[in-house]
Amino acid sequence: MKKALDGQVKLEADASSSYLAMGSWCEITGYEGASSYFYAQSNEERDHMIKIIHYINEMGASATIPAQKAPTDTYKSLEDVIKAALKNEQQVTKAIHKLVDIAQKAKDHSTYAFLEWFVNEQVHEETKFEIILQKFNLIGRDKLAINEIDKFLATQATATPPA
Repeated sequence: MKKALDGQVKLEADASSSYLAMGSWCEITGYEGASSYFYAQSNEERDHMIKIIHYINEMGASATIPAQKAPTDTYKSLEDVIKAALKNEQQVTKAIHKLVDIAQKAKDHSTYAFLEWFVNEQVHEETKFEIILQKFNLIGRDKLAINEIDKFLATQATATPPA
């Protein structure tokens, strides 16, 4: 179980790093709202990582802090950034579900209960990015539509609750 949780720490760290790179790309590309949104997402993923580290340590093990590789930092469009973010969240969801399976098989009730929060959080995370992608289909992909989506992301950056 510890090895699997350490793997999740790495996945959360990688997600935080990816969102930081996405925020940076958005910032230099002129998407101020999206930049704020992804910087907030990066912090949220880091908080998730720390939550898991605390849990591992509280259970009497010692969390392993992973090395990280540099994330992708080039994108074609804001829509591509959102698609990459959704794909990332889907990978995290699969990993959380695997952890739940491991905890159930091991009859590790404490870890299972701990992971329930993450299962629910992942539903919320995927839904956020699916809603953003729907906006491209609803209002379009021209410059005005992209500007509106960027404004929407700015409002979501401040609405993102801490983990």
